[in-house]
Amino acid sequence: MKKIINKIAIATLCIAGNLYLCSCIEATADKAPKNNSQKFGNLEKVITPGYLSSQVVNYEGYTLSFNSKMHIPNWVVWELTDREAAGTVPRKDNFRGDDNVAGSSEKWDYSYSGYDRGHMAPAGDMKWSKKAMDESFYMTNMCPQAKTLNTGAWKRLEEKCRQWAEIDSAIIIVCGPVLTDPIEEYIGDSRVAVPQRFFKVILSPYVDNPRGIGFIMPNGKVPGGMQAAAVSIDEVERVTGLDFFSSLPDEIENNVESQCKFHYWSTLKKKK
Repeated sequence: MKKIINKIAIATLCIAGNLYLCSCIEATADKAPKNNSQKFGNLEKVITPGYLSSQVVNYEGYTLSFNSKMHIPNWVVWELTDREAAGTVPRKDNFRGDDNVAGSSEKWDYSYSGYDRGHMAPAGDMKWSKKAMDESFYMTNMCPQAKTLNTGAWKRLEEKCRQWAEIDSAIIIVCGPVLTDPIEEYIGDSRVAVPQRFFKVILSPYVDNPRGIGFIMPNGKVPGGMQAAAVSIDEVERVTGLDFFSSLPDEIENNVESQCKFHYWSTLKKKK
């Protein structure tokens, strides 16, 4: 009789656990675009290889996949609209760990390491909301970045993205470390992994002719700057093992992900 009762209890717990797991997946997988466009479905979905430790976390202004083993995000994604790019909320540096995320580093892990706490979703994109600004300083949104990258080509690309959002009304941005590279250095008591390279992909989906572009930058000075670092989104997918923008119709996805037209992007100007 005890065996029967135990089996019933175990089955009940398994069903409850599965229901809880399903509810978590539903809560994190589907995030409607902020401009309420359902034209292409969930463009913020990123397909992550199974070999990467991944905990998906939704914050006010961005979503990330956190790697608790490496203590850095696998990727961070957000939609940036023209109104958000023109936000006025002041920056307040409040770096801190996120107690709700397993493996979150702490700000002192970076102390005396020689590396900056490099934002993936930049504070400059979160000026539309006090909460979004505050949450952009969670350490789950940080990676160790050399100052020459963080204040150099990476920063200039962030500024370009805000210009492109104002021109095109909205863009989707995904960025993060290239975790297919071997990790050769760790910092802090948490042993935070130091990436050798970073990627960023940008999609402008709502213009008449949707377009996309990617970038891969070394964790240091970027010879030749943004232009030299420009690649196709297909190339970023090949290098990282990630899959972006799968909700796009195949014809559009194949087109935007094969493009690498830096000159076109760099010469875009807002219509008067």
